[in-house]
Amino acid sequence: MAEPSLARERVAHYWPVDDLPGVQFDPLLARLLREEPIARIRLRFGEGDAWLVTRYEDVKLVTADPRFSRAATVDRPVTSMTPHVIGLPRGIGRIDPPDHTRLRRLVTQSLSPRRVDRLRPRAEATADELLTGLARQGPLADLVDAVIAPFSMRVISELLGVADQDWDRVRDWQRIILSSNHSRAEADAVKKEIGGYFRALAERRSGQPGDDLFSALVVARDTGELTTPELISLAVILQLNGMDMVLSTASSMVYLLLTQPGWAARLRDDSSLLPVAVEEMLRFNPARNGVGLPRIAMEDVQVGDVTIRAGEAVYVSYLTANRDPAVFAEPDQLDLERADNPHLAFGYGIHYCHGAALTRMELDVLLSALLKRFDGLELACPATEIEWLRGAVSRRPVALPVTWKAS
Repeated sequence: MAEPSLARERVAHYWPVDDLPGVQFDPLLARLLREEPIARIRLRFGEGDAWLVTRYEDVKLVTADPRFSRAATVDRPVTSMTPHVIGLPRGIGRIDPPDHTRLRRLVTQSLSPRRVDRLRPRAEATADELLTGLARQGPLADLVDAVIAPFSMRVISELLGVADQDWDRVRDWQRIILSSNHSRAEADAVKKEIGGYFRALAERRSGQPGDDLFSALVVARDTGELTTPELISLAVILQLNGMDMVLSTASSMVYLLLTQPGWAARLRDDSSLLPVAVEEMLRFNPARNGVGLPRIAMEDVQVGDVTIRAGEAVYVSYLTANRDPAVFAEPDQLDLERADNPHLAFGYGIHYCHGAALTRMELDVLLSALLKRFDGLELACPATEIEWLRGAVSRRPVALPVTWKAS
C-alpha cells in the first residue's frame, strides 16, 4: 500500500472532457481505472484540483459515507467541466441529511414503484400514439425527433403538470442548463427564468391543484413540509433530468440494439429478454460526459491507498465503476444476456436517482413498443455517420435515421 504522503504528490491530470464519437469510452477514464484508480484531476472550469475515484467499491464507499458532503460544495469554485454548477444551491442534489432525508422522502413517495405502475398505461398510450404517427409517415424517419424526444418530454411533463404549450421553453432550458458550452451568465439567466416559471405555477396550483406530482409537492409546501425554493429545485431537477435521462438513454439504447447484429429481432421475438438487455445497456452505455457533482471531505478519510484530507473535493465516476473488472467479467463487452449485473448507472447512496423506477418503466414501454411495431427496424445509414451530441453533459445520437419493412 502506498504511503498517504506519497499518494498526495500525484500530478493532476488535465481533463478537458472532449466530445467522443458514438459509445466510445473515455480513454483517460479507462487508463485511470487500470493504472491510477484514485487520481488527481483538473477540469476546464473552477479552481484547483480534485480527487477522482474510479473503482467500483471505492465509488460505493465515497457515495455512501456521510463524511463526504454535497452541501459543502455550495459557493465553492470546485474544478468543474461546466462554467456553471448544474444543480441549484438548495436542490436535492446539493444538500445533506437531515434536509436531504426530508426532501427525499417526499419525492420517493411520489415516484414509488407502485405509483410508477399506475403511470404505465398513460406512457403506453403516449408511445402508441407516437409510433402510430411514425408508421403513418413511413420509412425513412428520424426516430429521435419523431418518437424518443416527444415521448420523454410528454411523460415527465404530464407527470409534473407542465402544459404542452410550454414544452418548447423547457427544451431550451434543458439545452442550456445541461451544456458545457454555454456561459455562466446564460445559465444563470435560464435558472432565473425557470425558477420564475415554477414559482408562478406553484401559486396557480396552490389555489387550483391538479392530479399531478407538482400539485402534490405544492400541498407539501403549503403544509410546511418544504420551502418554496426547495419546491422549485425539486421541480427543476425532476423536469430537466427526467426528460434528459430518458431521451439520452433511450436514443443510445436503440443505437446499441441496431448495431448489434440480430439483437433487435431476437428481443422482438422474445420480449422476456428485454429487462436483462436494458440493465446491460445501462451498465455499458457511457450515458454522460465527464463526471457529475463533487463532494467535499469533512474530515480525513482513507479511500484505498489514499488519505483524502478534510476540505478536499472528490468526484466519483459511475462510468468506470460499471467497467471495473473486479466486479464485471469482460466489462468492456456488451453482453445482452449478462445476468449478474449490479451496475451503478443510477448512482449509489443517498443520492441514488429518485427517478430510477420511472426511467426503467419508460425504457421498457418505449423499447417494447418500438420493437413490436416495426419489423426489420434498422439504421438507414452506416453507424459511423450518426452524429452525436456535442458540448453537452449527456451523450446521445442527435438523430437516428431508421427504416423498416412497411406493411
